[in-house]
Order: sequence, then C-alpha cells, then structure tokens
Amino acid sequence: MKRHLLTIGGGLAGIVLTVALLLTGASVIQGRQGAETQDFALETPDMADVPDLGGDGMNTEDAGETVPADPASGETAPMGTVGEGLPQTQGQPVRDIAPEQFGLPQEITARALERIEPRLPLSLPVAKPEAVPAVLRHPVALTAGLIQFGDRLLQLYGILPQKADRVCGEAGQVWPCGTVAKTAFRNFLRARALSCTVPKNGWQGTLTATCSVNNTDPAAWLAESGWADATAGSPLAGKVDAARKARLGFFGDDPRTFDTTATPPAETALPEDSATDTPGQGL
Repeated sequence: MKRHLLTIGGGLAGIVLTVALLLTGASVIQGRQGAETQDFALETPDMADVPDLGGDGMNTEDAGETVPADPASGETAPMGTVGEGLPQTQGQPVRDIAPEQFGLPQEITARALERIEPRLPLSLPVAKPEAVPAVLRHPVALTAGLIQFGDRLLQLYGILPQKADRVCGEAGQVWPCGTVAKTAFRNFLRARALSCTVPKNGWQGTLTATCSVNNTDPAAWLAESGWADATAGSPLAGKVDAARKARLGFFGDDPRTFDTTATPPAETALPEDSATDTPGQGL
C-alpha cells in the first residue's frame, strides 16, 4: 500500500515540477522581449523641408489655378477637377482613364479618322509556270482523251475524262462504249507524236493541255466523233451537241458488227441436157 502511495505521489510531484518550469521559462522570455522592444514614433515631415521641384510638380499653395481642358478649344477648368478638364503637365494632356475612353488616347479620339492603304497580303499568289510547246513521243491512249507518256499523264483540254469501263445503250442492249472509244482513239493516234503546250520544266502527275497531231486537234476529233463530253464553257460543246444529234459514238448504237454468217453463194443453174431420150429410140 505504501509503495502505491509513493508511486502516485512521485508522479504528481513530477507533474507539478514540470508545470513550474514551463511557467518560469515563459516569464523569462516575455521579460526579454519587453526589454528589447522600443517605442517608435511616426514623424511627420515639415513642408518647409520638402525640396522645390522647379515647377514640375503640382502647386499645392494655389488651389484655384486653372489649366486648359481642351488644347483645341482653349477652354479652361479648375485644377484637379475630374471629367472635362483634366490636369496637364507642360502642355502634355493627361490620359483619360474613364472606361469608355481608356482604350483610345485623347490625341486619337480628338481628331477625325483617316483611311490608310491596305497592307500587303501575307502570302503572295504562286505564279503559274511558263508554258512552252513540246513534242511528246510514244503516246499510249488509256481512255478517250487521256494519254500516257512514260510516267506522266496528259488529259486533253476541253473534254471530260472518260472511263474505259463505261457502258452505253438501253437495258438489254448495252455495249462497252468506253472500251470502243479507247480503241478508236488508239487507231486515230497510231503512235504518232503529239505537239502539246506543257510547263517549261516538265510536269508530274496529270496535266490538262491542248495538243495537235499532224495539225489536227485530237480533242476536236473525239468531240466530232461522239467519243467525248464537253467541259463547262468548252469551245467544243457545239461539236459534242452535233454528235449527240447525229447519234454518233457514245450517243448511238454499238458500231461493232458481229454478223459472222457467210452469205450462201448464188446457186448456178445447170444447163438442161440437149439430148433427151425419146420413147421407142434405142441404142
């Protein structure tokens, strides 16, 4: 029992001693801070000690001085007023900071607007390459109007590109007009060289140009034969319309003939026998 009482008493004594030490330390710290802190008094400068700015600053003695509110009109307003009369320094207007005027300086809003020349475009148009006449050899007709020269293609100007698998005719009587037109165009070219207008440094891909074969326009020949459709505004539109009315090429029937039946030869009349047997005549 005595041992428990001694344990409890020792614990209480330790707690009391710890609290006493904390309070003593706090008192010492507060005393040192109070001794080091000094009282500072805010001093107000005397106006006589302020140096003279030579007239650049505002004059506080004469509150009734007026300055021009508008340099153009010459009207004056009391110094320090807000609105029409703004304070100025050596003839330079003070910028108005009103919301409706803040974005535009006074020297701009005070004068009329002046139209200036438009700026140059950011990107200049690309100049078209110079076109020169050239002789193109070994043509291969891919379709009616589309010609291949090696790895380059040329579409005749004024007519629409055609497809080799185009079909024409009505139901039950269709025929491969695209293939027939390509064959007819190949027969017209006969591997002859073409004189065309092409870019000076050549071209890549497909080029649309005008050509001639032995002083004959191949595009005009296709239009007259009915193997072409004219582009919008093409000078060959009249020739295409004439071929449509005449039912030529795409606009007519299949020009191929499949009649392989041989016409039977005319029968030759054999001559009648001059000598005929007579009854009762014997050898």
